[in-house]
Order: sequence, then structure tokens, then C-alpha cells
Amino acid sequence: MILSISSCSGDDNLEPTPNPDPDPIVVVPETFPGPDYADDYTPIASWNDRSKWNLANVHDPTVAKDGDYYYMYQTDASYGNAHDGHGHFPYRRSKDLVNWDYMGAAFQAAPAWVKDSLNNKRARMNPALPPIENPDYGFWAPYIQKVGNKFRLYYSIVVTNPIVGTDTNTSWSERAFIGLAESDDLASNIWEDKGMVVCSEPDGLETYTRTGGNDWSGYFKFNAIDPSMVITPEGEHWLVYGSWHSGIAALKLNPETGKPYKLETIEDYGIKIAKRGNSRWQASEGPEIIYNEDTGYYYLFLAYDELSVAYNTRVVRSSNITGPYFGIDGGNVTEGAESWPMVTHPYSFNNHTGWVGFAHCSVFQNPDTKEWFYASQARLPENVSGINVSNAVMMGHVRSIQWTDDGWPVVAPERYAAVPKTDILEASMVGTWEQITMDYQYKVIQKSVNVSLTSNNKFSGGGVTGTWSFDSVNEIITINGNQFNVSDAWDWEASPRKTTKTYSGFTPTGRPVWAKKLY
Repeated sequence: MILSISSCSGDDNLEPTPNPDPDPIVVVPETFPGPDYADDYTPIASWNDRSKWNLANVHDPTVAKDGDYYYMYQTDASYGNAHDGHGHFPYRRSKDLVNWDYMGAAFQAAPAWVKDSLNNKRARMNPALPPIENPDYGFWAPYIQKVGNKFRLYYSIVVTNPIVGTDTNTSWSERAFIGLAESDDLASNIWEDKGMVVCSEPDGLETYTRTGGNDWSGYFKFNAIDPSMVITPEGEHWLVYGSWHSGIAALKLNPETGKPYKLETIEDYGIKIAKRGNSRWQASEGPEIIYNEDTGYYYLFLAYDELSVAYNTRVVRSSNITGPYFGIDGGNVTEGAESWPMVTHPYSFNNHTGWVGFAHCSVFQNPDTKEWFYASQARLPENVSGINVSNAVMMGHVRSIQWTDDGWPVVAPERYAAVPKTDILEASMVGTWEQITMDYQYKVIQKSVNVSLTSNNKFSGGGVTGTWSFDSVNEIITINGNQFNVSDAWDWEASPRKTTKTYSGFTPTGRPVWAKKLY
């Protein structure tokens, strides 16, 4: 491995080798001290061990940088419900995106306005319904972004009581709310609550009664959870939200307040910008929207399918905030087309159980380097031997994003570990790799196969043969005409873990291809 001497630390015996370039090059030993924490964190899952969690017990993360630290907020979720009784919207922080300190909770209780708003709406229903004196709450999927000198935290609080009665098989559960809190300094953990932004609102097309557990004809138009926010180049602020009910909505906000200008009619609750098919019950949620000034597109990331195993991440894009949004295949997702490309899917490299439930992401930038990152939870598969309720093990994954030549985001095959950047030469690509070409298969883990890159630029493996070439300037490998981004990486599945190289990209139809070098 080689890298500039300025990146090297901890070894006074390293001397720069002769190099005509302005930046000296040195040889770096293969003992990079990358992360070594276990993926099975059940032995330290208890509340008393929270100082050891690092990225254990992460679900639906959202990330922003304040000063020297990245802050990550999340849904109330943990293995064995270890977080119960210790506040809501847990958060942690890190200086390097690798080592994280659990800090506690942003809120201690649901704001009083949630119950007040809920019961005011129940009183205005026809016929009017009595108040719910002690609502049951879920605290889900916050979103953090800096606006001016303040940080705005949009958060989801769901009332899980049935609208009438006690059985959710005969009644829809009550509505969800998105609220807003502001802070001048994330380190202080002092938040000023600003109240409701939007809520789930019925559009009159369905009743709140259900004919049974398989009646999915949703009562609400848009489900007011999973907020994300984007500021357009023109300075407009838009909230993007939605989960399963009818599709994903974009709602214009007043930049001064962070709230809608008005909520008087059902049209004021947002414009539908994406949907999956045409039913009122759609297996997509967790919208995360960004604007990439380098490409001029808005990118809408979506979580597809159920969250425990099948979760996978899709992305589509538009030149306009309100759409239409198109996939890599040209499909109009605003009109209900399936979203492609897929950027994550349940997968497994060798020597590891693999990861499932891998979606509901935060996409964010290092404000200094402008590097893009993807963060989400991933879960261990079901029924892993020796781990009780293994699918409830949820680990936070932070991964680098690179961009294809035609402007699509590619998520790295291995989790981010701050591996030093090296000069990647064509000769270093020769060897045996593990490669996963991910088809979309519901709840099916995509497995790796070994492939070979030879010194005479031949490719073989997985029943495929062909040729490869390498662009060392742009660090792109081309295999049988398909381009993939190459990176230095940390081999999380190796024992012991070690540095390696990876490549990642898409098939022409938008299926991800991930590979890591073995030797």
C-alpha cells in the first residue's frame, strides 16, 4: 500500500521513498488499526453497557455535522428494548464516522401538543369521537438539518391506539404527527419545540373501519412519518414525507418557520411525488431527499418492503423538486413505476451471516470535503445459531457514496472505516475477488461468488467470462463494458479484519454489483 506521508501516523521509522511528484509517497504497513467491534453485540446490548455500543442499536438514523462532531439521531429502537424508560429519539456522536459515543436522548417525553392536536381532531370528526386520555406513542424516524444558524429536527410521533375500540383488525390506528424542534448547538442537547408541522389526514375516500387484518385500503391520504427536508437552489424549503399510505408527498414550507404556509384543505398536505403501483397501500417508505449541485438533480431514496428482512433501498431522480421522478430505466416513479436502481439489498460475503433489513437511510455530506455518505441500519438474518432473536440485532452502517459517470449514487460494498487513501494501480487489481450481483428477491440474501482478474486482462467467475481494463486516474474498472468505482476499504468479514479494495456499480438495469478483493 502507498499513500502520502501526511496521511501516515504512529510509526517514526517510515521514511519517504523517492518520488518525482510534489507529494512524497511512503509505504504503509498492512496494520491499519481499523474498527474491531463485533457485529453480534448482544453481550453488550443492555442499558448499563451503552458506553460500549458504538453503532449498536441504530435504527432509521439521520446525520448532521456540528463543529467537530457528526450527530446521529434515530427511532426509539434497541435490542431487547434496552432504551425503554430513558427518553426518546436517542442520539450519538462521532468525529470520524467510525467511533461513536452514545449520548442519551433528545426528548424526555412527547410534547403536550401531540395529545391536544389528536383530541381536537377527534372532536371534529363526524360523528365526534371522545378524547384518548392516555395515548400510546411511537417515536419514529427523525430528520436533522442545519438551516441558517439553527438545527431543525423534524420528528415523527405516532399514536398507535385504534381510532375506535381496541382491535386494529377492525379499526385503523390513530394518526401520526410530524413535529419540529430547534437547537442552536447540538452539543447542548437543548431543544425548543415548535409544535406540529403536518399530520396524517383522511381524504374521505375510505372509512377508518377495517374488515380484517388484510384490509389495507388506507384511511389516511399520506402517512405523516419519515420526514426529510431539502432546500432548493432557489431557496425554497420542502418537506418530503410518507410511508405506505398512498405514496410519498412533497410539502412546501415557510423557510422562516419550517412549517407549511397553511393546512386548510387536503391539497395543502402535499403533492404526490412518488408511489409504488396504484393501490392505497404501498410497500415503500423512508424517503430521503437530497440535491446534488454537481449533477443538478434531486435524488429521492426510498425504503422498499417490510423492515425486518426484506428492506432494500432504491433511488430515483428529478430535475424538479416536485417531479416527475424517473428511474435509471426511464420509469416514471411519480406515476407508480418501480424504482431503479436498487442501491442496497440483503446480502452476504463469505465468512459472515450477512445483513438483511438494510434500508431507511440518511444521505449526508462532509461539509468540508463534500464527500457523500449513506447511513442506515442493517440487521442480522433470522435464526442465526447462538444468537437469541438474531434478527433484532440492528447495527448502524455508514458507507461511502460514489457517483457514476451518468450521475447515479453507488453505495460502497464495505462499511466506512476511514481507511487511508492509496494510489490504486492496475497491477493491484489482479487477483481473486468476491463479487455479488444483486437481483431483487424478496427476503432472499444475495450471495457472493469468486471471480478472477488476470494480468492479461481476462475476467472469469460466476459463469461469466470476458475482459477488464482499469483507469488509474479516475479509479474505474470496466468489466465487459460495465464501469465500476474502485476504492480502498476495510474487509469487515475477514478474520482478522484487514484493508482491501472494492469495486461497486450497477448492471445496465440498475442492479448493484459489489466486489472486494481477497488476494
